[in-house]
Amino acid sequence: MKIGDLAKATSTPVETIRYYEREGLLPAAARTDANYRHYSDAHTQRLQFVRHCRSLDMSLDEIRALLAFQDSPADNCANVNALLDAHIGHVAQRIRELRALEKHLKALRAQCIGVLDSAHCGILEGLAVQSAGAPPSGHLHGTHRKVPARSEG
Repeated sequence: MKIGDLAKATSTPVETIRYYEREGLLPAAARTDANYRHYSDAHTQRLQFVRHCRSLDMSLDEIRALLAFQDSPADNCANVNALLDAHIGHVAQRIRELRALEKHLKALRAQCIGVLDSAHCGILEGLAVQSAGAPPSGHLHGTHRKVPARSEG
């Protein structure tokens, strides 16, 4: 099948498929005489595996490791368990950070005492005070967006 067919079969944008190829998550497709990529069912299965892992918020490095384990079916799966345990830890940390972020945003929202002009907006003032202090800390995992933690004070 051509790249457009693979994209349609897996609900994956063509550019994402090309990106995964460049990143080594998908093997390069064979080329036709007209230089079109020709994908097999194995490409479809591997792309679906990658997409499922991404839906579980796994980083590309984690997926690469899982694919290496998948490509070595005779190996012990203890390292797969360890990788998943580590990912669960990342997810738990992210949840804690998001809860702290929610708490911070609610505290910031509570600074608004009503509809005022922007010059007297408690939220804008609170944001200005936060930005004048130390930069917010946060956890960065894989390709995830950095989420600021609630600062004390």
